[in-house]
Amino acid sequence: MTRIVPVIMSGGSGTRLWPLSRAALPKQLHALVTDMTMVQETVRRVSGAGEGFDFETPIVVLNERQHDLARAQLEALGTAPSHYVVEPFGRNTAPVAAVAAELVRRVHGEEALILLLPADHHIRDVPGFRQAVGVGAGLAGQGHVVTFGIQPDSPETGYGYIQRGEALEGGYTVAKFTEKPDLERARAFLADGGYYWNAGIFLFGAGRLQAEMRAHCSDVLDACTAAVQRAEVSGSKILLDPEPFEACPSISFDYAVMERTDKAVVVPADVGWSDVGAWSALWSIADKDADGNAVRGDVELVGTRNSYVLSSGQKVGVIGVEDLVVVTTEDAVLVTRRDTCQDVKTIVERLKAEGRGDLL
Repeated sequence: MTRIVPVIMSGGSGTRLWPLSRAALPKQLHALVTDMTMVQETVRRVSGAGEGFDFETPIVVLNERQHDLARAQLEALGTAPSHYVVEPFGRNTAPVAAVAAELVRRVHGEEALILLLPADHHIRDVPGFRQAVGVGAGLAGQGHVVTFGIQPDSPETGYGYIQRGEALEGGYTVAKFTEKPDLERARAFLADGGYYWNAGIFLFGAGRLQAEMRAHCSDVLDACTAAVQRAEVSGSKILLDPEPFEACPSISFDYAVMERTDKAVVVPADVGWSDVGAWSALWSIADKDADGNAVRGDVELVGTRNSYVLSSGQKVGVIGVEDLVVVTTEDAVLVTRRDTCQDVKTIVERLKAEGRGDLL
């Protein structure tokens, strides 16, 4: 049986889901799709055995403000991670991969496989996801760096795209990555049929990843290795050393490794994936009534269609509207059309400029 160590990235703030998602209580710590929070769903998804592989106890990477609540949620789930790695600063996904490779190499050896995945994605077809991981494990065991490609069903401009190359056993070489194309290019990708959405989920050997980072981004590898070597360890909590980690470049794993390596392969994974990146995405994947509405909380609808309404406590009434998102929390209310949900980040930027940290 191949052993796979899941490393779950849970440090993001999910600002496009403001006002519910905030720095200290981001979307992955909320129950947005099921009765479990998103980080609980993610840990459950990567527990136990699959066909030809076993998941080791996961590692969760997060920040100090999220640590206590994430720990409480996962202890309640009964599937406690082996370690909580606390980042003193946010440094994007390449440093997380470098930290993961060093930690896993020390405990499990260079040949151990790492599944690097975000804590805030929703996957409807969990058996299909685990099957794709099994295929990816075979390719990663041969020295490839694997990414998982989602079959696109619309010309989405908010995702990166992966162009497949030559066929391999269960996957393809990666011909090219394209970051968030405009609508015309996205439509062309969809018509071509040889493109996938980039889900930001990766599978690789610890030693292979370190070799690739040594070749393509040695400054990231060196800084993160030092941060692990000098980390403060207290039980299952690992606090990375701030000095070398602060010096680490902030760069994504895609830019630092995937777009530079000749070992990149993509495994197709048509598994009902969503990055839950905006309120409109939550509406898309939610159960809806006969009028196309999705609600959570104490909500009353009259003459309303194709809308998403969430109340965190108070009674909310919505009358005679279509295609809206309405979200209420204790101290803020958001009202937007579903097709302008990506602009929530503009509100967040304005609140930052106004010094409204109480709302962020």
